[in-house]
Amino acid sequence: MKTNIKTNLKKINTLLSVSALIFASSQLQAQDLSITVTNLTQGLHFTPLITAAHASDNHIFIVGTTATAELQAMAEGGDISGLVTMLSNADANTNENPVGGLLAPGMSTTYLLTNDSANTHLSMTTMILPSNDGFVGLDGWEIPTEAGTYTIMLNAYDAGTEANNELINGGGAPGVLGIPAAPSGGSGSGGTGVTDMESNTMIHIHRGSIGDDDMNGGTSDLNNSIHRWLNPVAKLTVTIQ
Repeated sequence: MKTNIKTNLKKINTLLSVSALIFASSQLQAQDLSITVTNLTQGLHFTPLITAAHASDNHIFIVGTTATAELQAMAEGGDISGLVTMLSNADANTNENPVGGLLAPGMSTTYLLTNDSANTHLSMTTMILPSNDGFVGLDGWEIPTEAGTYTIMLNAYDAGTEANNELINGGGAPGVLGIPAAPSGGSGSGGTGVTDMESNTMIHIHRGSIGDDDMNGGTSDLNNSIHRWLNPVAKLTVTIQ
C-alpha cells in the first residue's frame, strides 16, 4: 500500500513538473514586448525605425567593426529594406517603421513586438536626419525574463562609411557624399564642406554635427543652434508582459 502511494506521488510530481515546463515554455514562446522610442533631440528627425528580437549571435551592427552594406544603406539614406531581409533570414522577429515615416524631435512612438524563445536579444536602429551617416542604435540588449518595465538610453553612432561634410545636397544613396535633407528646417546652403575624409572608418560614437551660423555659406549647411546634439539622443522603454 505504501509503495502504491509513493508511486502515485511520484507520478503526480512528474506530471506537475511537466505541466510547469510546458507552461513556462509557452510563456517564453509568446513573449510580448511593448516598446516606446522617444526622440530626445531638439532638431533631429529619425527615419523609419527597425526593431528586432534575435538570437544572441546576430547583430544589426557592432561598434568597432566595418559597417555592412545593409547598415550603410540605412545610415546614409534611411533605407531599412536590406536590414529587414538580413533579419528575416536570421529568423528574427521584427517591427518595421511603426511611425509610418519620420519621428520628429520630442515625439514618441509605441509599438508591439512578439518574439519566440530562441530570440533572446533586442536591437533597434534608425538614421538621424540631418546627418551624413549618423544613426541611433541598440545592439544586442539581453531581454529580461521577468515581467516589468526597462529603460535604455541610446547613443548616436557614426557608420564610418561617409565623410561628415555636412552638406545638404539630396544625397542618401550608398557611396554618394551628402545629406538627404533637413526635415526640421533652419538649414543653410552654399557650404564648402566640413571635411572630405574621416580617419575612423569603423562604426563609432558620433562626434555630433559641428554646423555654423552662416546660412549662405560657411563650411556647413547645418545650423549650429538647431542641428547639434549630445548623447544620449533617444530613450527606449521596454515593457515585458
